[in-house]
Amino acid sequence: MFVAVVPPEQALEDLAEFLAPRQEAGPGFRWTVPEQWHLTLAFMAQVADRHLDDLQNRLTRAAGRRAPFDTTLAGGGAFPNPARAKVLFAGVETADPGGAVELERLATGARAAATKAGADAEGGRFHPHVTLARLGRPVEVNRWMRVLETYRGPVWRVREIALIASHLGEGPRRRPRYELVETFALGRPGDERR
Repeated sequence: MFVAVVPPEQALEDLAEFLAPRQEAGPGFRWTVPEQWHLTLAFMAQVADRHLDDLQNRLTRAAGRRAPFDTTLAGGGAFPNPARAKVLFAGVETADPGGAVELERLATGARAAATKAGADAEGGRFHPHVTLARLGRPVEVNRWMRVLETYRGPVWRVREIALIASHLGEGPRRRPRYELVETFALGRPGDERR
């Protein structure tokens, strides 16, 4: 399972349209599909059924503490680095410094909620991104960095986070199949910042 910000359809379509004519130029790239693009806040390898209710309650509280904010998909990068990339990603930018703080705190809150519920969140330092492609072996992708530098998608408001179950190998072409478990609204009910 994972907790994520899922971009709206307009943002997904815009990025897909930008990438489509360029994807053939990346042999050996295993491209992800737009309907699975998301910004992971917390990843949990295993969530026991007995922990699910507590996890959902804690995510409700964690999301309620954060204010909605504007963001966009822009630029990109590679993990671990462009010289030996295994993952190509789109960057995530917020419209103002307050949004960047909210996003960072949202990830921290989601990870804390998972850990306190007994579903340990994995991962290192939070680096906001949307995975676009995986590579079977390390590849130099500096040309892709220059291409992604030119991309800036539409601005959209993050109003909720989602808890998603990933069923490995059950999707088309043995990709994971994602199942939306629940969404959690940012801010408190009646919050004018929405």
